[in-house]
Formats: sequence, structure tokens, C-alpha cells
Amino acid sequence: MGLGTWQFGTSEWGYGDTLEAGRIVARARELGVTVFDTAELYGPLRSERILGDALRACGGPGWRDEVVIATKFFPVLPLGPVLRRRAVASAARLGVTELDLYQVHKPHPLIGDASAMRGMAELQRTGLVRDAGVSSYSLERWLAAEEALGGPVLSNQVEFSLLRRLPAGALVPHAAAHGRIVMAYSPLAQGLLTGRYDADHRPTNAVRRSKPEWLPENLAALAPLTDTLRDVASAHDATPSQVALAWVVHHPNTVAIPGASSVAQLESNVAAADIVLTSDEYAGLTAAAQRVRLRTGPATLPAVARELFSRR
Repeated sequence: MGLGTWQFGTSEWGYGDTLEAGRIVARARELGVTVFDTAELYGPLRSERILGDALRACGGPGWRDEVVIATKFFPVLPLGPVLRRRAVASAARLGVTELDLYQVHKPHPLIGDASAMRGMAELQRTGLVRDAGVSSYSLERWLAAEEALGGPVLSNQVEFSLLRRLPAGALVPHAAAHGRIVMAYSPLAQGLLTGRYDADHRPTNAVRRSKPEWLPENLAALAPLTDTLRDVASAHDATPSQVALAWVVHHPNTVAIPGASSVAQLESNVAAADIVLTSDEYAGLTAAAQRVRLRTGPATLPAVARELFSRR
């Protein structure tokens, strides 16, 4: 289980306290967490600084060899010289001389990966980047990026949860067969899988209320899956969110990177890695998730607007 730090330095989700971020990172290290994910866009720019400062503060001798710091660049202009400047800037904010895992944040919709991967290969040759990664790539584009790099693109960071199961179809088998890694972001579907919310207990956070997934009708549609999560959780003396995370890391070569707004939440997330689901539990959770039908898309905009403005 890793730690995602997209929330560090922001306030939209009720985060942003640098001291609390430091406590979360310190406790993560105590619990044996070794993978920390960030990006230049997170904060923006602040997440990298906060994470780097926190790791150094709690690290002790040799800490740098004990953790993997993964960061990302947004490929607005994916050219070699631009990529180098961005990598140097990220390393400076993190306070490191080498980026363990440098990821393309999103596939460019108009430009292929040849120029970015040539730049990435040069960063690897000069020692600024150890491993290359991508994010939100299809299997076809992941393979094309590897061909352009002329070497392994170690990881693909994708949205992966009980409600976003697509990576289990092609990406996970590829990773397992070829020694690659799937990094699962939003493994709790931004809170939908925590068991805390239903049609009668809706979020107060404006960011959540602005998304159609959080409409009362969708929260009601989630109820059977939430019940299944609770049933499995009771068998493991766990919580629904822990079971949802356990479902993700049940897949081979998969690392979940949930965020944490408190030390207690971090501890709960990390403990989920110790839950071993039976094949029947995994199948039951998957089947329950497959039956969920959430209404999203442009047609939900009026309902989302009503939800936002009616609760101000």
C-alpha cells in the first residue's frame, strides 16, 4: 500500500495543513510504506515540496534508499528540453538528485509519445530519472510508449477500484506477465466506497456534491454494494473501505495509492494490505459492483446544480 499526496497543499477536500501532512508521512514510514506518489500539478507545486520536506524530516540516515518517490509531469509540450527543465524543477522541490519514478501525467490527445520518451531516455542516461512511468494509458499506448523509450515503462497509474474495474481486464494481466506495475489511484472512488455515505447521509463537501456520482439516486444505487462490503468486512474485523482497498491489491502487480487526510485514515488504509480475501469474497464483491449502475454524463447537470445550490 502506497500513499497518494495529491491533496497535500490543497483545501478543496479539507486538506492543506502542512503539519498534518508531515505527521501522515512520518506515520506512513513507521508503518513501512515505501511508495509515495505526487505530481507537479498537485498543490500545484506545493505537494512535491511538502512531501520532500516531510520525508527528510522523518527519514533518518539512509532514508533515501528506503522509499520510492513517484512524481509526474503534465505533457503540454512534451519535448526533450522542456521535459528536462520540468524534471530538474520537480527534483529541486522534492529535494532529491534522482527521480525514482517519473510519469507522464496524461496521454497527450494530439501528440504521440516519441518525443517525450526520447527526452525520458536522456534523463535516464544522465541519472536524473531512474524509471519511467505513464498515467491513464491504455495498454496499446503503454506498449507504444515502451517502444518509443526503447526500454521498460515500469508503471501505469490508472483509476482502479470496485467502481472502475477496467484495468483488471488488460492492464493487470500485462503487468503480471511482464514485471510491470499498475498503480491504482482513487481506489476508494473518492469516498464512494467507504460506507460513510448513502442517500440519507450525503457529503457536505462542495467538490463531491459537484460530481454526478454523489447524487442521491446514485448513492441509493450503491447501497447493495455497500452492504456486501460490510458483510465481508465483518468477517475480517475490518471496515468497508479496508475491504474495498483489499479488493484492489488482491490483483497481482498492483499498488494502491489512496490519499489520507489524517493519521487515523492512513493507519486504516495501510492495515487493509493485511486483509486476504477468499476467492468467493473477491467474486462476490466483483459481482455486486457489476450490478451497480450510476447515472452520469451531461444529462445529470441540472440535478447536480440543484444539489449544489439547494445545500448552500
